[in-house]
Amino acid sequence: MITDRPRDVYIVDAVRTPIGKYGGALSGVRPDDLAAHVVKALVDRAPGLDPATIDDVYLGNANGAGEENRDVARMAVLLAGLPVTVPGVTVNRLCGSGMEAVVQAARAVALGDASVAVAGGVESMSRAPWVLPKPERAFPAGPQTLHSTTLGWRLTNPKMPDEWTVALGEGAELIADRYGITREQQDAYALASHEKAARAWKDGAFDAEVVPYGDEATAPDGAAEATPVRDECIREDTSLQALGKLRPVFRKASEARWGSPRPKAGGEAGRGSSWPKAGGGTVTAGNSSPLNDGAAALLLMDERGLRASGCEPLARIRSNAVTGIEPQYFGLGPVQAARRALEKAGRRFDALHTVELNEAFAAQALGCLAGWPDLDPGIVNPYGGAIALGHPLGASGARITGAVAHQLAAAGSGTGLATLCIGVGQGLAVVLER
Repeated sequence: MITDRPRDVYIVDAVRTPIGKYGGALSGVRPDDLAAHVVKALVDRAPGLDPATIDDVYLGNANGAGEENRDVARMAVLLAGLPVTVPGVTVNRLCGSGMEAVVQAARAVALGDASVAVAGGVESMSRAPWVLPKPERAFPAGPQTLHSTTLGWRLTNPKMPDEWTVALGEGAELIADRYGITREQQDAYALASHEKAARAWKDGAFDAEVVPYGDEATAPDGAAEATPVRDECIREDTSLQALGKLRPVFRKASEARWGSPRPKAGGEAGRGSSWPKAGGGTVTAGNSSPLNDGAAALLLMDERGLRASGCEPLARIRSNAVTGIEPQYFGLGPVQAARRALEKAGRRFDALHTVELNEAFAAQALGCLAGWPDLDPGIVNPYGGAIALGHPLGASGARITGAVAHQLAAAGSGTGLATLCIGVGQGLAVVLER
């Protein structure tokens, strides 16, 4: 029954797989099996929880074109061995899908539609299929084109303006142009991400959240073969020199073109007069997030659920916000989303104890930080970000939300923010408290 006053929503636990690299150790695992793994692990870690009391399972997935196509949340419920009475729904907000799942689950709990819910996300970019569109007319005689569904635009509607459908990396280049972010700054940011992530694994910072897929206690039957016990894309041996040798991917080093709309102040892009790109390319494979496989899940409850299960929460969900922006400037989506979420929570940037900002690109992350001059950059991504840890699209939003919850629990108190940019021009943010 929907309540008159929203209920408090608590994150009881959060788990994730180690993040596999494209074609790496998790590439042989179906995405529905990855999803089932984190759902089962989450339930197993709450022995006082009766699985039959889970009101719904929300999972984010950005692709939906492959083995996860038949409502991967429901598939995860069945493959994890939960009672068949537990439903499941899959949501898609591209890179924000995992966080969108958390938001939708939290909304259901807050309104009284649910007392216990699971939320998370999954993506196997290694196993994303090629798709063949149907021909406009029957019996085509000529060759047909397969389209990869791994990442980015495909089967694009020709009505879309060209500037809206640039490659994601070109969008990062536009942000570098806007803020004068140099190649050296991006490489330094990427190096720091790797260094923080490597140190976090050595210090055991991820022990509370990572459940290796090969863990026989939680992996589906027959799936306890060797899989990564830590995130595969961390490069402990990289350096500024090594990063500096990589070539730009989306622009040639000397390229300069005109025609993009000039952005407005504060990171907002407008449909104004043309303005020049700064010139040479700066975005490389080294200062971008990689292609990845992985899954994450969170257990959400209201106070009644806590009492019935005997669980202790990690943190409470205080607010959330979603915003839109010009598609080519998608990377700046978190700027306003974070501000709006903090306003809803009655908090300011100087009240935050930790921030998880998904690193799609170093230029994108640095652009967001430039839009938050009142935020201490030293509290952002304390254990590294997606450039080092990886970015399995549908899972990343759930991963960073769970990471903030664990960080607040470890600190004992505080306010945290999780936020990320979304392709086609959106930003999503969640504020947590303990």
